[in-house]
Amino acid sequence: MIVVSLFIIFRQAVRVEDALLRSVGMKRAHVYTPQRANDPLLDDGAPPPLVLQIYFDELPLLEKACAGPLLNINNGVAQAMTVRRFPVPNPGKPDCTYLVAYDGPAQDEHAWHAHYLAHHPPLMARLPGIRELEVYTRVDWIAPPSWQRANCMQRNKVAFDSAEALTAALHSPVRHEMRADFLSLPPFSDAVTHFAMATRVVSP
Repeated sequence: MIVVSLFIIFRQAVRVEDALLRSVGMKRAHVYTPQRANDPLLDDGAPPPLVLQIYFDELPLLEKACAGPLLNINNGVAQAMTVRRFPVPNPGKPDCTYLVAYDGPAQDEHAWHAHYLAHHPPLMARLPGIRELEVYTRVDWIAPPSWQRANCMQRNKVAFDSAEALTAALHSPVRHEMRADFLSLPPFSDAVTHFAMATRVVSP
């Protein structure tokens, strides 16, 4: 069972070889690059040129990879997070992912997560054509001293067969229900970003 995920967000275009990802003891990796989709409610600007999401079975394996094969990837912003996967009606292997980041903090993060996890994933799971749904919360982890660390309160992703399928889902009535639930969340501050990303899966 996959329990932790390492996100590395790059602000400049870089190339990371699949062979490197396969050398780290991962369960699998997702390589995200910018893709266009239309959200009628939001426009958060240009997405990052590359995001890596590397799944591990347990936190010590993630930390070992950071201290070993991944050590020299020091031009990104990294964060380790717990993975919460939610069922969807028709799971599949998505080609387009909507990556969401809540920087936080909330006034009461326990209350914020409790509300979000109880109410928002059931709505997201009803998005037409959704293939994958995960929510991530931060964990304490050991990173190389040279790395820049992110500290997002929460990340999410919903994934679809294509950018067109994501756009259709974002224009569905469910999206407006999600917006209403978002506006009912307990108080929190700082940015929330939403980026459509082409998705490529790298297996061990």
